[in-house]
Amino acid sequence: MKKLVLVLVVALTALMMVFAAGAKEAPKTDEVTLRWAYWGGEARIARSEAAIKIFEAQNPGVKVHQEPSGGAGDHFVKVDTQVAAGAGPDIINMGGNFPDYIPGGPKGHLALDLFPYAEKGIINLDVIDPGAISYATVKGALYGLSTGANMPALVYNKSLIERVGAPLPPVSSTYPEFRQYLIDLQKRLPSGVYAMQDIGVLPTSSTPFGYWTGYNGTPMYVAAENRTYVTPADAKRYLDLFADYRALGVIPPADIAASYAESNADTSMLVAGKAAIAFLWTNQLDGYQRAMVDEIDLIELPGAAERNSLWQTQSQLYTINKDSKHKDLAAKFINFLVNSPDAAAVLGNDRGNSVSSIARSVGASNVNEQKALSYMAVAGPHTMPENDHVPNDTEYNSTLYLIYQRVAFGQISTEQGGREIVDLINRMITK
Repeated sequence: MKKLVLVLVVALTALMMVFAAGAKEAPKTDEVTLRWAYWGGEARIARSEAAIKIFEAQNPGVKVHQEPSGGAGDHFVKVDTQVAAGAGPDIINMGGNFPDYIPGGPKGHLALDLFPYAEKGIINLDVIDPGAISYATVKGALYGLSTGANMPALVYNKSLIERVGAPLPPVSSTYPEFRQYLIDLQKRLPSGVYAMQDIGVLPTSSTPFGYWTGYNGTPMYVAAENRTYVTPADAKRYLDLFADYRALGVIPPADIAASYAESNADTSMLVAGKAAIAFLWTNQLDGYQRAMVDEIDLIELPGAAERNSLWQTQSQLYTINKDSKHKDLAAKFINFLVNSPDAAAVLGNDRGNSVSSIARSVGASNVNEQKALSYMAVAGPHTMPENDHVPNDTEYNSTLYLIYQRVAFGQISTEQGGREIVDLINRMITK
């Protein structure tokens, strides 16, 4: 009996060793995860997820993890914190502030040169518009792939304006004409609804101020000269413009305006039905329309046709973290986002109109994207070269907004605000 038990034990032990050896020899299915950080609302997140699923299906064993933020300000605060801790994402969306993240930039070297990945055949630059390549090229290095071309615009609630019996705004107008239109429109709107959002300086964007400085012939920053042409008197004029709108009641009081984060459609005064006109980039039209029942459309900022003061820019850039452990795969993913017709079909022009001839072959996927293209066809002739961005862009935007709010709440005069704005610009330039 003891011998039988011993035989069984030996046999069982041998069998377990066979299974254990088999387990060790089984092929491993290691999964690679790419982290992608960007900003945007629910519509953008859904579109991005759809593109990710296509990429993952085409690349078994690869997962892409989204790390979205509501607005650009939150995005860069989070990314800066992650990078400082040595835990930055693989792919990082950037805007016109990308020079802050290249060698010699105030944020330190983060963005990877992509030209070597084109030479490897991972990224196809042959089908990318030359202007998009030159935009992201500094001293012979390509620091990002454009998500698409874009233009600033004003968006208006067509359904609301028609309901109150007011005429629709003209696509092009002068500043005096636009002011009078706001006054006439406000007379017809119900209580608590304003002709325009306070676009003077938004929580996440200084673009309307940048537009006005270009219109005024005093660019905020000229990189070649490392200086601003804005004077305290110029900045005061801009603050006075919106103080006038506020006094007329065509934009909301400061406390109401400040209650809307304006980081995306989910936090928009326009989407909430409390403003008839707001500021928007062309690529945002579809996402905002999806969040609304009322129909919306685009017009130029005042003075655009008068002085050709608009510009066409690259909406955002897909950049790769130079410290990523999966650089080749990250390059493959951003090539997919930019050049794949499959990706273009689900991404649409949410991040701008495609700069890839292959992706453009898909065409506009819906009426909202066609509206954006139609607007760009009208506004395109009213453009000039884009002005340089003020260095330390994120800090500049957030501090400018605080100065603007202090003026709006009556804590400081427009004269004092003008001085503080110019001091801020000069501080960012020399920082």
